[in-house]
Amino acid sequence: MKKSLISIVSALAILIVLNFISGWVYTRFDLTEDHRYTLSEEAINTVKTFEQPIIIDVLLDGNLPPEFIKLQTETRQLLEEFASKNNTIKFSFINPLEDASQIDGTITDLQALGLTPAQITVEENGKTSQEIVFPWAMVNYNNKTVKVPLLKNKLGATTEERVNNSVQHLEYAFADAFAKISITEKKQIAVLKGNGELDDIHLADFLTSIKDYYNIGAITLDSVATNPQNTLDQLKNYDLALIAKPTEPFTDAEKYVLDQYIVSGGKSMWLIDQVDMELDSLFNENGAAMALPRDLNLNDFFFKYGVRINPNLVNDMYFTQIVLASGEGNASEYNPVPWYYNPMVFSKNDHPINNNLEAIRFQFANSIDTLANTYTKTVLLSSSPLSKLDGTPKQISLDLINTPPKKELYNKGNNPLAVLVSGKFTSAFANRIKPITLKGALDKGEKNQMLVVSDGDIIRNQIRNNRPLELGYDKWTNNYYGNKEFLINALNFLLDEKGLINIRNKKVAVPFLDTQKMTDQKTKWQLINIGLPVGLTLLFGAIFGYFRRRKYGA
Repeated sequence: MKKSLISIVSALAILIVLNFISGWVYTRFDLTEDHRYTLSEEAINTVKTFEQPIIIDVLLDGNLPPEFIKLQTETRQLLEEFASKNNTIKFSFINPLEDASQIDGTITDLQALGLTPAQITVEENGKTSQEIVFPWAMVNYNNKTVKVPLLKNKLGATTEERVNNSVQHLEYAFADAFAKISITEKKQIAVLKGNGELDDIHLADFLTSIKDYYNIGAITLDSVATNPQNTLDQLKNYDLALIAKPTEPFTDAEKYVLDQYIVSGGKSMWLIDQVDMELDSLFNENGAAMALPRDLNLNDFFFKYGVRINPNLVNDMYFTQIVLASGEGNASEYNPVPWYYNPMVFSKNDHPINNNLEAIRFQFANSIDTLANTYTKTVLLSSSPLSKLDGTPKQISLDLINTPPKKELYNKGNNPLAVLVSGKFTSAFANRIKPITLKGALDKGEKNQMLVVSDGDIIRNQIRNNRPLELGYDKWTNNYYGNKEFLINALNFLLDEKGLINIRNKKVAVPFLDTQKMTDQKTKWQLINIGLPVGLTLLFGAIFGYFRRRKYGA
């Protein structure tokens, strides 16, 4: 008896000591195979400096479909991890549609804020219903608010794949939001003008989307003709130059200014169409137009950096649709039809830029050759294996939609469409007569990177009622593509010195129950979970009673 009492007192003393220690020493253990609850160092750094409260409202509460309950749980656990690193982080889960009498108004208000709802088909007990969910979070700090999308859609993805994609994206999404609200000094982006680039209204959504990260200005290369040194000096104030679908040739002097900007360390994104062809050109009485090579006088420039954009068109059996009208007047019908010159490009998920992306839409894209030199060329996006190349000049006709493709001809696929060039850049004008004289001109520079994409329309947003629509949204088919996310990832990768974009490489696998197996084996597991414990209890009682009778004779 005395020994038992000592044991009980000792156990209580140990528990009290452990409880006291736990109040001073805090630690968490992540026993998951993929360590999804262990924040990367880059993510932790985004919340270290906050001293004022960060309030996070997660619009993911209420009667949720099973897949969103998973997403809710993962979001909660991730935010707990962030809060453990900085106790100024406070979060709550809210059901924005809790008031049934205000649902329509609430949905309208949330959509006006840019929070797109997800419509989910729910099957339960043989019944199918439609549910509306707003899978978003709002991160608030001082007077700043950043929207965080929690759901990652992917064309053709199963429920399990969609949730896995979303969970895999969570750490980056919140770390990115924390980084945005903590930015005090923004990097500078120059949007180049003067060579027939896209109008501002066609770049509006992309530029609006990146203004939280960067300051944006315009540089017109026309001034190179009168004052090249001043143009270069102005350009050097910017960290990255964006060249979006130029249609007029660059002079040698303009190329040299851009070359010296790049060799001096300036990053660049080149979105180039090497063929002059637009879908609008086909809407004439003949329904046809001639696709012609476009000479931008950049071939020698890109050749020096190890890439060549070919004057051809990628014809791909993995396509995006266009919409054509049939009939006349009130009897007109608008039908989506296949268009093989608009490739639907799926990323390989082998780089932080292209990881976990929705399909990307290209329009009249060209193939890119990578050339052997000292630079590293990383192919980020390629055409599908079932694609081919059509040379130009070539007549393009809308009759293409009525001509079944010959699959055996689509045997020259996997053509590069977006290439990242990295290395210690050497001037494209080294060992050549310079077209102009520039102060402090360099033949060799430090490590740098540039992105070359063989489609200028990848950045073009559509317009409705003279207002820009979201980049990646096609108003004709009501489809969304991953163009904006790809370009923002590329921009962040080129300019992100902290390596925040590398969080996107984290792989997460969330285990799911097999719904079909659950249905088939429902009765079996009910018996096991309910009947087995009862049976074991009765068996234990019978055995206990038997031995009791033997021992005490009653």
